[in-house]
Amino acid sequence: MTTIKTALVTGGASGLGAAAAQRLRAEGLKVTTLDLKGADVCADISNEEELRRAAAEIGSVDVLVNSAGIVGPNMPLLETTAEQWLRVLDVNVLGTVNTMRVFVPGMRDRGWGRVVNFASMAGKDGNPNLSAYSASKGAVIALTKSVGKELATSGVLVNVIAPAVFATPMNDSTAPEVLEHITGLIPMKRIGRPEEVAELVAFLSSDRVSFSTGAVYDISGGRATY
Repeated sequence: MTTIKTALVTGGASGLGAAAAQRLRAEGLKVTTLDLKGADVCADISNEEELRRAAAEIGSVDVLVNSAGIVGPNMPLLETTAEQWLRVLDVNVLGTVNTMRVFVPGMRDRGWGRVVNFASMAGKDGNPNLSAYSASKGAVIALTKSVGKELATSGVLVNVIAPAVFATPMNDSTAPEVLEHITGLIPMKRIGRPEEVAELVAFLSSDRVSFSTGAVYDISGGRATY
C-alpha cells in the first residue's frame, strides 16, 4: 500500500504558491496551503507562536514549499527605513527559518523530506530600488546552502528556486519602471508563467531528485549568469 505524501505550501493562496499547490495535487500529494488569508490554513509565518498553533492543526508534512514573501519598499536604499527592512526580513527570511524549524524535525525523524525555498534572481544580481527584497532573497539562498549541508545525510533535501519575473499578484505592487527594467534583463524577452515554476517545484518535491541539496535552481529565461 502506497502512503500518500503530504505537502505544505506557504503563500499558497495566490501566485507561484497557488500554482505549486495545484501541481503537487496533480502529482497525488495531499496539499495544505498556508497564507494570511484565502488558504486552507491562515497564519503569519513571521510569528513563530502562531505558526506552531497552525502546525498542530496541519500535522506532519513530507514536503515543505516556502513561497510566502513580500516585495517591500520600491525605493532607493537611502530612503528606506529600519521598520521597512525589518518587515521584509521578518517575512522572507525568518518566516522561512520558522517553517523549517517547525516542520523539518518530523521529516528528519522519518528519514525523508523535501524542502523547496523560494528566492529570486534579485538575491543573486541585486535589483535597484529593491535593496531589502534583494538582500532578503540573498539570505534565503545562503540559508538553503547551509541547511542543505546540515541535513545532507538525513534523507531531507533542501533546495532553492531563484525565479526571474513572473506574472503574479505580488508584482502588481512593483513599480512599472522597476518591472520594465528587470524584464528587460531576460534574454527570452518575456516574463515567466506560474506553471513553469510549478513544474520545477514538483521535481524538487519528489524522489526524482536524489543527489541535489543546498542547490540553487534558476528559472530566469536566460537571465542568470552564475
